[in-house]
Amino acid sequence: MNVQIFGVKNDQDTRKAERFFKERRVKMHFVDFKVRGPSKGELQRFLQKFGGDAVIDRDAKRFKALGLQTAWYSDARWLEIALDEPLILRTPLVRYGNELTVGLAEDVWREWVGR
Repeated sequence: MNVQIFGVKNDQDTRKAERFFKERRVKMHFVDFKVRGPSKGELQRFLQKFGGDAVIDRDAKRFKALGLQTAWYSDARWLEIALDEPLILRTPLVRYGNELTVGLAEDVWREWVGR
């Protein structure tokens, strides 16, 4: 089992996700948004499955700093913005094969580990 976690090291939910998989000895690949953003294809998968409302974090500091509080864009436009500004994304984004989760989703992760 190999899991990919997208997030920010100092985010509490991202640290919980890392700890969850480490405790279960699951191999992880971590992508820190402060170092490198997700690829267009990766981000597109999350947006297609969950939509912009679930993937974009309207409470994020960077979201507010960019003045996007009143913005209501299409998923395609959110994709463009998030590629340049990944800190507006809800974290963690977790991928296991074709399975995806947004935010803290320990129940789903337990299912993955139990397989």
